[in-house]
Amino acid sequence: MIYDPARANPLFGNPLKTRDDLAKAVNDLFTPLLPYFSEGGARVRLGAAGAIFDRAAADLEGFARPLWGIVPLAAGGRHFPYWDLYRRGLTNGTNPTHPEYWGDLADRNQRLVELAAVGFALALVPEHIWEPLNDSQKKTVATYLLAARELEFIDNNWKFFRVLIDLGLERVGVAFDHGKTVAYLDELEAFDLGEGWYRDGPVRRVDHYIPFAMHFYGLIYTVLARGDEARKERFRDRARTFAADIRHWFGPDGAALAFGRSQTYRFAAGGFWGALAFAGVEALTWAEIKGYYMRHIRWWSAMPIAERDGVLSVGYGYPNLLMSESYNSPGSPYWALKFFLPLALPEDHPFWTAEEAPQPEFPEPVALKQAGMVAMHSPGNVVVLSSGQQHDKMRGANEKYSKFVYSTRYTFNIEADDRNFQAASFDGMLGLSDDGVHFRMRETMEEALIAGDRLYSRWRPWNDIIIETWLLPANPWHIRIHRITTPRGLSTTEGGFAIERADFSADRSEQAERRAVWYGQTDVSAIVDLSPHPRTGHAMSPIPNTNLIHAKTLLPQLRGEISPGTTLLATAAMALPVQENWTQALERSPVCPALEEVERHFREKGVPVPAFALQLQL
Repeated sequence: MIYDPARANPLFGNPLKTRDDLAKAVNDLFTPLLPYFSEGGARVRLGAAGAIFDRAAADLEGFARPLWGIVPLAAGGRHFPYWDLYRRGLTNGTNPTHPEYWGDLADRNQRLVELAAVGFALALVPEHIWEPLNDSQKKTVATYLLAARELEFIDNNWKFFRVLIDLGLERVGVAFDHGKTVAYLDELEAFDLGEGWYRDGPVRRVDHYIPFAMHFYGLIYTVLARGDEARKERFRDRARTFAADIRHWFGPDGAALAFGRSQTYRFAAGGFWGALAFAGVEALTWAEIKGYYMRHIRWWSAMPIAERDGVLSVGYGYPNLLMSESYNSPGSPYWALKFFLPLALPEDHPFWTAEEAPQPEFPEPVALKQAGMVAMHSPGNVVVLSSGQQHDKMRGANEKYSKFVYSTRYTFNIEADDRNFQAASFDGMLGLSDDGVHFRMRETMEEALIAGDRLYSRWRPWNDIIIETWLLPANPWHIRIHRITTPRGLSTTEGGFAIERADFSADRSEQAERRAVWYGQTDVSAIVDLSPHPRTGHAMSPIPNTNLIHAKTLLPQLRGEISPGTTLLATAAMALPVQENWTQALERSPVCPALEEVERHFREKGVPVPAFALQLQL
């Protein structure tokens, strides 16, 4: 039989319409892990690939992360038949004399992350994981957790991990000083950006850690913590406000915006909608919340996200280490099970009884001011223009944070070889080379502004080269304007959207002066030059396994040379599903507005992007 990677997905064939379907999904996702539990139950080793932390911590990750789905499953009254395995693993992993001991704790250590799931389990289902233990076992577990909470957690969403550990200890009656809990809660609230957004520490970026970490843990706190009512209400209020913005990171088919780090956590991105339900926060109607939630998991059910044995892979739409981070071990993807939090709710909760509502229509661009983004809803897709995000200490950070445009339907490519300028994708990006071999693109910025639904950034690919970029919506197109000041000549390549490539050369392309188009089997992608001096259209096929959802892609580009001095480049790009009216869109490519008018608009209305500018005040 020919291997069908989609069928290896434990969600394959599940209609994912009801609470019962989601309960089945948790068990189906967990079952493939059983052969990989160690004899003592404490270690789950799923592969040979490594992460920056040691193997014991990675094995703990494989043990702990499934609890994010198992715990709400059990809290909602469903049977989970392997609690004895988890109790055995917990007592052995925390026991320094046992061969499967998870290892000594330390400041800013990965073990602190994973113990948050243990704290969550103690807080929500102590009858399954704590109460059956004898006194000696309870003392062993409590000693390990008490030691963890005394250590330093990284200055970002990690601070919630002490809070979650403490919620568990409090629930099972283990005494500790709450002063450090309150201190971390206060520090977490200092990350508030306004309008429901947080920053994830002292950084110039906001990503999926805002919905699936900052809000997710904060909403859990509102349910499980005792007292602290004013803080709980602040958490709920921010989530209500945030929901109106973050819905623009979800396409009409349920796909989330692929943006930022940790994409291998996959459907954790939908965890925010489940957390709203768990906390009873009807930020939108329950029908709309449930629609975003259920469409998301159904989108993932059709993707080849697992290995042959049903174990979730590191990757996004398919197994792919190229897009991973240094902290991704084989067990990392199981943070996706955070999605299943509302299984803790009874079946008569209004979230479960609501009929799913479709995504509302948004005919006009939507400014997401705090994030420095502008969202455009187009057929089958949400396109998000972006300026004001950056990360300079991670492989692939340029692609994950600094592209000009992101998309729920087309995701993005990771560059595979920074010494092969001709083979680089530069989808949603402008690439530059001063030697024809090595290349650079937007990485960090000096300034980021938003003016209504328009964006501006100033950046330097080299210290002596200044580029100013303006991004303008023109749905289904968007316009990019670049003013480049350079003391030397440069080669340039600018890319549109990457679309799926068919076998047998079934796709066709068009490449000419000022224009390139790929006519794929599922989508059409085009890029048009609006510059004073023309560039050449080029239809290329990027290096395989560089796109997040399609192993093979097609990409239209514009290529050209610029001379020393100041040069103006202007570009229009768009992509549409083949069933949509792409012919009309191609015939009506936008006209570039006068730069003088665009600059005047920013002088009158431009303000610093909060996510980018706030760090300057730290």
